[in-house]
Amino acid sequence: MQILATEHWSLLATRSMVWNEIFTRAGMFLTTLSAAIVALALVAQASAFDETFRMLALLILPVVLFLGVATYIRLGDAQVIDVWTVAGMNRLRNAYLDIAPDLEPYFVTSQYDDIEGMLWTAGHFNRIKPSMALVSTPAIVGVICAVLSGVIGWLLTSVLTDREVARMSVALIVGATAAVLLIAVIPRMLIRGNLGRYEPRFPRPNPGGSAPE
Repeated sequence: MQILATEHWSLLATRSMVWNEIFTRAGMFLTTLSAAIVALALVAQASAFDETFRMLALLILPVVLFLGVATYIRLGDAQVIDVWTVAGMNRLRNAYLDIAPDLEPYFVTSQYDDIEGMLWTAGHFNRIKPSMALVSTPAIVGVICAVLSGVIGWLLTSVLTDREVARMSVALIVGATAAVLLIAVIPRMLIRGNLGRYEPRFPRPNPGGSAPE
């Protein structure tokens, strides 16, 4: 029992560190983005959006985009680690109930390490809502990166041509492509790559049930 308790606290500490890193990374990226926007706004006022502003923007924004993409990748890794810690905690609860079955009515989280059990423990109650993916921290960072990609595409095109239609077309194509990759394609690849080879040891005996019994 003492070994199980030690492992449980270790998993809790790991999950706490993961969430702390998620918030820290996202905050660092947003702070850098805000500072870059303020700096470019000051330059724009002084230069009236001339060639100097464009060159400075093309120097600053790619760096901010790189930081955003790096943040996005690390947030994805952190979420994978969080999934494994939830699976580990569910397995420990299964061990607790093997030792003391009378404790089952007092558990509000699941003792099963399958997908449904992990969703229940995470507070999603066996369901994956479409809004979950859209409002997650990686998705928000991905949207910002997509917008930055479109802006950089617009700036690069503006160096080559003065046609507004061409600049806006490039910006929309680059931004939309980046959004699809960061919000739909890459998360799906991560889920398939990590959960596709995961095999639960203690699956729910009644798949689709609504309670963690």
